[in-house]
Amino acid sequence: MSEALLEHATRSIEVGSKSFATASKLFDPLTRRSAVMLYAWCRHCDDVVDGQTSGFGQTQGDRADSEQRLAELFSATNSAYAGEPMSDPAFAALQEVTTVHGIPKRFPLQHLEGFAMDVHDRRYVTLDDTLEYCYHVAGVVGVMMAMIMGTKDEATLDRACDLGLAFQLTNIARDLVEDAEIGRCYLPSQWLDEAGIPQDAIADRRHRAALATLAARLVEAAEPYYASARIGISALPVRSAWAIATARGVYREIGVKVKARGATAWDERVSTSKLDKLRLLTEAAGTALASRGANAEPRSPGLWQRPR
Repeated sequence: MSEALLEHATRSIEVGSKSFATASKLFDPLTRRSAVMLYAWCRHCDDVVDGQTSGFGQTQGDRADSEQRLAELFSATNSAYAGEPMSDPAFAALQEVTTVHGIPKRFPLQHLEGFAMDVHDRRYVTLDDTLEYCYHVAGVVGVMMAMIMGTKDEATLDRACDLGLAFQLTNIARDLVEDAEIGRCYLPSQWLDEAGIPQDAIADRRHRAALATLAARLVEAAEPYYASARIGISALPVRSAWAIATARGVYREIGVKVKARGATAWDERVSTSKLDKLRLLTEAAGTALASRGANAEPRSPGLWQRPR
């Protein structure tokens, strides 16, 4: 495995996601290599489509040629699966990870379809519509990460998808105003109508109290998916279980803080402190150990189901 690829991927995760960077250090070395390389590819694709760097700097104007950039990502992904030499480090990383772990091509392509939903300004009417978007940008990433950890069982992959859905619902709640300022909205329009918030006025401070109620609904909607994912941890190797339990705890804490801050949740970006992360890491160790040998209860039939 190329050390240059790993170095590129590690830099990407350290800049792009401090939360996942913390959790990823708990993986065994081989799992961590593949996990950070998959993350680097996901981050790269997001940045390319949005014309940004490590998730920062996007404006509405940056998306003028997003269609072309998206088409190039689809083409490069197909080339990586065809075994063609990859000069781009992100796609070389994807090629290596998917080959080593036998990840089907449909999963990376489904991830790219999430960016297509952004490029085409998809509108979301119901929570199920929003969850479909969450699947493409995060749920399917959870599926691929679980495969890196050695999981092939469909039921466990469903739980991994659930964690991705929960993560993305949390992200949407945290970034409601930031997204609105660049013309994006992932809230169900049914919810906006009920709250009396015009979609083009989400960032207007006059609607902050009403927006806080919708953010709380998103955080609450994430809870059954966090709960489902917790059960799935028992199927992972112990170090992977600890890493994923930590990531689960850190992201869930962000949602708790968004809900607690109410109308002030967007005055500054909600994050977790180093002390928070240390506490959650310790709690996650207990969760991972307690999950050993636990009997998994059936997944709730009311949860959104990923495509098979």
